[in-house]
Amino acid sequence: MSAPLLWIGVPFAVGVFILVVMRERFAAWIGGGTAATLALIALIIPIDTALLLDSLSIKIAPSIQILGRSFELNTADGPLLAIIYGLAALWFFGTEASGTGNRFVSLGLMIVALLTASIAVEPFLYAALLLVMAAMLVIPLLLPPYLKPGRGVVRFLIYQVLAMPFILISGWMLAGVEASPGDLGTTIQAGVMLSLGFAFLLAIFPLYNWIPTMMEENAPYATGFLLWALPTFTVIFALDFLDRYTWLRTTPQLSGAIQFAGVIMVASAGIFAALQRHIGRIMGYTAIAETGLLVLVMGLGTSEIVNIVFLTLIPRGLGLTVWALALSIIKRQAFSLRFSETQGLARRYPVAVAALILAHLSMTGFPLLAGFPSRLALWHELAGQSLTISFWVFLGMLGLLLAAIRTLAVFVMTNEDTKWARNESWMQTVMLGVGGIGLFILGVFPQIMQPFIEALPALFEHIGR
Repeated sequence: MSAPLLWIGVPFAVGVFILVVMRERFAAWIGGGTAATLALIALIIPIDTALLLDSLSIKIAPSIQILGRSFELNTADGPLLAIIYGLAALWFFGTEASGTGNRFVSLGLMIVALLTASIAVEPFLYAALLLVMAAMLVIPLLLPPYLKPGRGVVRFLIYQVLAMPFILISGWMLAGVEASPGDLGTTIQAGVMLSLGFAFLLAIFPLYNWIPTMMEENAPYATGFLLWALPTFTVIFALDFLDRYTWLRTTPQLSGAIQFAGVIMVASAGIFAALQRHIGRIMGYTAIAETGLLVLVMGLGTSEIVNIVFLTLIPRGLGLTVWALALSIIKRQAFSLRFSETQGLARRYPVAVAALILAHLSMTGFPLLAGFPSRLALWHELAGQSLTISFWVFLGMLGLLLAAIRTLAVFVMTNEDTKWARNESWMQTVMLGVGGIGLFILGVFPQIMQPFIEALPALFEHIGR
């Protein structure tokens, strides 16, 4: 069996099977079990290496040809696949606890399969097409067939579709830049086109207005999955661009523009989050700030780009999972996630509230939580480069912290003499408890992530070398 067939074809086929045949009751376990199994295989069995079990020889071939295009996953992709499908398994196992239907699991598996294909396809520019295909599947994931799409969904789809031609045209122009690097006009045009494409894909300021709107209009669990999946693979796609084209890494003006985009995302999202009165919108702005940090890291030009990016992506996936699950449980009780509707819910849903606050603080970079090690590494790099950038990043993180304090104050604030009681189901309690413990473990023992992170720079031959 080939690696692309195993990590792309199998989850896509299982997703179709769940959508057509499987009952909702078993969807979470089938989808989560499939993703967890694929993560375990990626962790244990190296790609393109023969393993001998008694008289049986097992070898996963690295590539496959489909419609004249090559899909290739090498040995270095193993840790990345383990991270992707391990985090996806958490999302799918949490489906039943969140009250989400089997459409989430089936479409989620297909989306992850398409996104995995985007990092395996050669020529790699076809990844833009696969990203747009995954974005198309997000629409039925977010909306029931009878519901009219809101402003957030419409803007999301428009921006994702607009990104594709910019990426494809810039890739065509980049080939000319590599052939004649002295052509300044073509270089500038290619840089502008590429920047516009990734501005749409990563929702760079001011193109991120659809994220808080979508968090307000749609189910928080499905929207949280979107905010985890698409930015994660888009960042990997962007790193591939930086790795392939030398002038992208060495042009000071482009690095400065990337840094500026990241800083303004972090600072503006943090300030807006501190001013919100809707918990879903706060989560949206926090996710924007995290993406801004990833963009900032890619523009620093440091030798630790890949390490810091993935040190951020792993806790980000866990934090968004816990936050989205807690938010889904709270929304089923409060119906609206405005502060006025959620006052005092800490007394009735203490586990969900505690998990939500932990996830929020983790994404703020609070000490002893999962997001802290990546923030510490980023501060170390920023300290030697720019105090101005450090100040604005600190301002953004301060805004996120103030938003967390305001949210906690609303949850514990009540005029009623309500007794403390746990109304979460046993499954919700277990899922939130495991997620909360995971946030502490990754914060206190970040070396757990080292076996994954130390192998990932091999994916990019030139970044940070």
